[in-house]
Amino acid sequence: MSFTIYADGSSRGNPGASGWGVFVKNEVTGEEIELFGGVARATNQQMELTAAIEALKSLPAGQRVVLHTDSQYVVKGINEWIAGWKKRGWVNAKKEPVANRELWEALDAQNARHTVTFQWVRGHNGNAGNERADKLANKGAALYL
Repeated sequence: MSFTIYADGSSRGNPGASGWGVFVKNEVTGEEIELFGGVARATNQQMELTAAIEALKSLPAGQRVVLHTDSQYVVKGINEWIAGWKKRGWVNAKKEPVANRELWEALDAQNARHTVTFQWVRGHNGNAGNERADKLANKGAALYL
């Protein structure tokens, strides 16, 4: 099957009450799913990663996915940086431990279950899928305000 996903994270205070939101569309059946959640204290980057992880976890293995996110951190991390981090034992180019390593490992594992194209989309710019994911992420954060 083929899925289009919009994933977004939100943090009120960074760190603070935080949420993640996901809008998933099955491109074969037209079915749409909304997912969201939150935690009492996390950063925006942690929630952006969590949104992508939860989105991919929600699908059966072996799917073709286009995952849209307004987080360049997520897109560059998975497309450009993660191979080097793993090669260097999870140390970044500054020879420091990679921030959010557990989340990156979880995203890497979910990415390996599917054929995923990660695409950046400008946030808060009228993209309907991104706006929908943003509302869901804020709904998740609101659970902890």
